[in-house]
Amino acid sequence: MRSRVSVLAAARQDVAAARGLVRAAQAEADEARIETRRRYDLIRAAHDACLVALTDARETARDEIFDRFHHEAAARAATLGRLASACAPGPAGAAWPAWRPSPAGRTGLLRIGTITVDEDGPAVPALVPLLGNAHLEITGVPSTADGLISGLLLRALGSLHPGDLRLWVYDPDRLGGSLAGFAPLAPAGILTSVGPGGLTAMLDELVEQVRRINETVLAGRYATLAGIPGRRPEPWRVAVLLGDAQDLGPAQRAQLDRLVRTGVACGVHLIARDIPLGAHPDVERLRLDGREATCDTAGVLPVRLDPPPPAEQVSAVCRDLADALTAGPPPARLEDVLPREIWRECSATALTAPLGVGPDGLPIEVSLGDDPPHALIGGPSGSGKTNLIYAWLGALTSRYSPAELALYLLDFKEGVSFARFAPSPRDPSWLPHVRLAGVNVNDDREFGLALLRHLSAELQRRARAAKRCEAGKLAELRAEDPDGEWPRIVAVIDEFQVLLGGRDAVSSEAASLLEDLARRGRSQGIHLVLASQDVTGIEALWGRPGLVAQFTLRIALPKARRILAETNLAADVIPRHHAVINPDSGAPDANRIARLPDAGDRRTWRTLQERLWRARPATLAPPRLFDGDAVPVFTPDPGDHGPRAALGERIDVEARPAWVAMDRAPGRNLAVIGTRGEEAVAILTSAALSLAATPGARFSVACPDPAVAALLGPLRAALPSASFHVGDTVPTLFAQVAADLSGPHYLLGLALDARSQSSGGTRRSPIPSPDDPLRTILEQGPERRVHVLGWWRSVSRLRDDLGGLAARYDPIGAWVALDVHGADLAPLSPVPGGPAWFPRPRRALCFDRSTDRVPQVIIPYAAAGR
Repeated sequence: MRSRVSVLAAARQDVAAARGLVRAAQAEADEARIETRRRYDLIRAAHDACLVALTDARETARDEIFDRFHHEAAARAATLGRLASACAPGPAGAAWPAWRPSPAGRTGLLRIGTITVDEDGPAVPALVPLLGNAHLEITGVPSTADGLISGLLLRALGSLHPGDLRLWVYDPDRLGGSLAGFAPLAPAGILTSVGPGGLTAMLDELVEQVRRINETVLAGRYATLAGIPGRRPEPWRVAVLLGDAQDLGPAQRAQLDRLVRTGVACGVHLIARDIPLGAHPDVERLRLDGREATCDTAGVLPVRLDPPPPAEQVSAVCRDLADALTAGPPPARLEDVLPREIWRECSATALTAPLGVGPDGLPIEVSLGDDPPHALIGGPSGSGKTNLIYAWLGALTSRYSPAELALYLLDFKEGVSFARFAPSPRDPSWLPHVRLAGVNVNDDREFGLALLRHLSAELQRRARAAKRCEAGKLAELRAEDPDGEWPRIVAVIDEFQVLLGGRDAVSSEAASLLEDLARRGRSQGIHLVLASQDVTGIEALWGRPGLVAQFTLRIALPKARRILAETNLAADVIPRHHAVINPDSGAPDANRIARLPDAGDRRTWRTLQERLWRARPATLAPPRLFDGDAVPVFTPDPGDHGPRAALGERIDVEARPAWVAMDRAPGRNLAVIGTRGEEAVAILTSAALSLAATPGARFSVACPDPAVAALLGPLRAALPSASFHVGDTVPTLFAQVAADLSGPHYLLGLALDARSQSSGGTRRSPIPSPDDPLRTILEQGPERRVHVLGWWRSVSRLRDDLGGLAARYDPIGAWVALDVHGADLAPLSPVPGGPAWFPRPRRALCFDRSTDRVPQVIIPYAAAGR
């Protein structure tokens, strides 16, 4: 029993111990759960913190990536914008609000709208190729397509120089109304509108242009017209076809296919709306959908089309272009024909210099030598002959020194075109090469004849020197005589037809001299440059085909007539500031078109002239300037040459005085005839001033007519010690002189014919008596050194004072005629019927029986004190 109790107690103790262990284990488990929970909470908190940190990190990273993306997108857009500006500069790519025409002479791609590369990024210009690159095929709503085409054409026109783009428009539905804003270009010749029946002719013409350019311009040397260096030799050509493919026939389709294949290389382009151009690499396709479009260049990116340009802007630009084309392209610069260094060329074989620039921008040179030897310049009034001559002279004188080139310049226009080459009060410089310049000589054909005589004498001198040296041409003469002065001579005669226009001795002799100089001058380095508005009607050239044939270098300005060959019409189509240069007598195949520089600007020319003038040799004398409007002033000659009277200036190259010797020979008296009293007194005054140098000379002045006594002022100033007799004292003077013929004594008379007139102007005695004192002095005085220098107002009155109708004119050894016609001078002249003389202001006809074969024209000197 006890054992059972013990066992039970022991069991109970074991159970109690087990329960304690269980409770301890539960307590440990509870603590473990609590610790696990705490740790889980810590982990959860850490996890949550990590999630927050990761979320923040993700957000931050996303923002950085987003910023970086947008930065790169903006950079790409800016790059694309710069590329677009480079590919479509200025008016080719500017938006319409800021668009202005700016003819840079080139165009690349053309803007049609914008492309958005990124949804939130900036837009960049959308460009398509055209000139020099592609044809355009456009499909879509016609009104939208026409606005697109209008913008393309305006951008192309605004990017090029006027005339560098020619347009054809085929619009069978609206007959040109779709592009009406371009209509002002039609009168200027750069827009051709074609109706329904004109498509075939238009395509044929464009195909012919492609053929011509391939054969004559590209000529196997260049692959494309755009690849030719320098200025384009041909304009761009664009044909706009606004139609339907069903409108084309088989022949038209074939021509269109030819243009698609070959046009781009030759600068001929097509813009076709709703007309397929076929599959070809040169075709750029644009597909319009509302205000958006896709094109081959942009790929899948949609293009937001620009609005069409304002109609008034299109019209204004086209009007300005038409006006510019009508006015012609601007001239070249004078610097384009000048060398970098002056006077580096030798003229032994020829004179060569550029006259302008060609279509390619390169200088076009002309030569004067053995072939061609002479030049003929033609062009109507205002076409630029004077400017052309200036440019040519500038190019020549800057290349050849005065020892290599001598110039003789003559202008028969009423102007002073060549006066700038001589010194003046405004400008003391002169062109060193000029030996003579004649201006305002339209009434002095005698001066042109004097120039030709001077050149003929120079030709003879050179021919004699060449004969001595056994030289056949100037280059050989210069080689044999290197110390001689043998420059090439260029004589420029503007409006030369004035010189040859009369039927008289002047024209006949001038034509003969011109022909001789033209025929023989080439070998001796004498070259003629004749300029004229027209050679029609130059009677002196009739029957002289050999003269014009010598002028093989022909230069025709716009609208020139009869300068080139009859079949050569190039001068009819060239614009202003251009010339046709033809070295083969005007044959069409020898044409070269030159754009001339603007050499007429006085400031530009003065800069060049002063540069040449400073470089001139110190011993070089200024040129002789003959001005037909100037009145020469007498300068006494201190030389010992015996008594002689200066009457005026000869019309010749040397500007020599016209002298009359007052020696002891019979008839050494002078008669001035005419009614121009002031000029008569001026002639007597210069004669008296020159005779005043005679030792012991005495002067008496007689004026029978008190009405002209007011003209005595110049004589009183020139001869303060002379005795003056007016009116009733004149007979006494004549009687005293006739009674005592002792010299040297010079009797100057004004209106001597008034001696035999009453106060009413009627003759008192038709014929003076044989013992008239004046007749005695005239007949007997010269042998005793008493000479009469008198003024009679007509030949008939002089005749009466000499003895009437049967009188001999032997006592008058020299005479000067003012306003007296040639026929009236027949009794005094060696020319049967009288000289061919028509009175002119400030000119006189002079004849000295002892020295002259025929009368000569002189310019009376200005009266002393005037």
